[in-house]
Amino acid sequence: MTAPQGPARRGSSGAVVLGAVLIALGLIFFVGQQLNVDLADAAWPFYVIAPGLALVAFGLTQARGSGLAIAGSMVTMIGLVLLYQNATDHWESWAYAWALVAPGGSGIGMLLYGTRSGDARMARDGFFTIVTAIGLFAAGLVFFEGILGISGERLPLPQWALPAAIIVIGLLLLLRGFTARRVFAEPSPSSPSVAEPPDSEEEPAQSPPAT
Repeated sequence: MTAPQGPARRGSSGAVVLGAVLIALGLIFFVGQQLNVDLADAAWPFYVIAPGLALVAFGLTQARGSGLAIAGSMVTMIGLVLLYQNATDHWESWAYAWALVAPGGSGIGMLLYGTRSGDARMARDGFFTIVTAIGLFAAGLVFFEGILGISGERLPLPQWALPAAIIVIGLLLLLRGFTARRVFAEPSPSSPSVAEPPDSEEEPAQSPPAT
């Protein structure tokens, strides 16, 4: 006779969120010490990063937390961009750094939640969104820093850098479009089969003779 089993133990989502936030903050402070960054002067972006990480961690522990994970990833990317700009005084980079927030941040959230929940389609879409964001960021960097020189000095980039970046973005968009079309074209195994039309050669039913 087997002993009765007690209720299954479930982890605390609050502890997971708090642990993830503390680990992330510890890593940020460690990197700041190694790079000799004055965290006292650059501490205010952490008020944006910490809530973003908390949203991501909480969303990953929920059954339907994809929206929280995506929103948290975007907030976290905003905080990271602000952290870089505040440390380097390079605020002009917003002209192209927005691509890291959207679609970059949303792609990271989709990839994380899709991987966690086993949703291969969401994870794939998130990956392509991240790649597109990197391409947009690279094209903006080449245009604004290499051609216009909005920071005061132009980057020493070859003339073919911008056309090459645009071509790469176009190829990525084409690849994503063909992949999405192939997914939508495949019939779902659970979808009901379409009834076949009646045979056109079948003789129509004759009406009964009038009395």
